[in-house]
Amino acid sequence: MSKGKLFIVSGPSGAGKSTVINAVISEMENVKLAVSVTTRNPGPNDVNGREYYFKTKSEFEELVAGGAFLEHAVYTGEYYGTLLSEVDEPRERGINMILDIEVKGARQVRDQIPEAVMIFLTPPSFSELERRLRLRGRDAEEKITARLQTARAELALIETYDYLIVNDDLEAAVNELQAIITAENCHVCDKFELLRND
Repeated sequence: MSKGKLFIVSGPSGAGKSTVINAVISEMENVKLAVSVTTRNPGPNDVNGREYYFKTKSEFEELVAGGAFLEHAVYTGEYYGTLLSEVDEPRERGINMILDIEVKGARQVRDQIPEAVMIFLTPPSFSELERRLRLRGRDAEEKITARLQTARAELALIETYDYLIVNDDLEAAVNELQAIITAENCHVCDKFELLRND
């Protein structure tokens, strides 16, 4: 059995990453989302261990000190990180893992795991991004402004990614992410190694 591949999905807050990823996971076998750790407050529909592992800042810092993270970063004033255990163990069992992480975390992962596949997901325009953020109705104006400023910096780094998905049509975006995962699992070198060891 080959080791599962690692897919990084980044993009501005409001791009629709969670919606696209969840649709892909529900339709594809052997694909799982790594649940991140965060210090942000849970939303009304958030469940600890499903959307995120919710920690205090002191708990998060203890995990950092203990070397528990594959990557971690500060995003709009809150800590976010991916536990090594959330990625390594499933991949050893042949499961493809998706990380929904921002660009700083993505670079940290790429430095440690060069074969990680980096995918940037974005709305069709900046004005559409702003519309989506306001439509969600869960952030104060100050937070929306901060998210938009962060988004401009993130969009400038698109060229450092392997793939770009423009989320203008949800079904098309889901199909594109599925196609990327399928194609990456069909690499000759990976399949040939399996045949040679059979």
